Amino acid sequence: MTPAIDLLKKAKAEHRVHSYQHDPKAPSYGLEAAEKLGLAPDCVFKTLLAVTEKGELLVAVVPVVGSLDLKALAAAAGAKKADMADPTAAQRATGYLVGGISPLGQKKRLRTFIDETARQHPTIHVSGGRRGLELELSAETLAQHTQGQFAAIGKA
Repeated sequence: MTPAIDLLKKAKAEHRVHSYQHDPKAPSYGLEAAEKLGLAPDCVFKTLLAVTEKGELLVAVVPVVGSLDLKALAAAAGAKKADMADPTAAQRATGYLVGGISPLGQKKRLRTFIDETARQHPTIHVSGGRRGLELELSAETLAQHTQGQFAAIGKA
């Protein structure tokens, strides 16, 4: 059980948990999840942390088949600039290890932005809070339980 799963269970939010045997040598944790679970890669999303010029940490949820557009994230957050956060800062703020950071159940409530393509799928998959653990839920459920907002923050 992880804080992400606990949060969804307590809220009685509709979700499914999927697990697989994680390979520490996998070059991409998100693509590994898609492959091992037999999922279309465009419905598997990764959780990234960025930091604004003012030092605010932001959570970005984008498809594993693309990358994060830092300029678009900064604009969505009303910031001038955003850079990828230091992995140690990301782990400290979320309570999760890099590669297993879930957008749900983080230690600190951070502003969360979800790529708008998430709405194109009946359900999406995000990290369940550790490597080898994925949560399947609707984009709206994710937004509701992270107080996230949708924005065009992904790059193909």
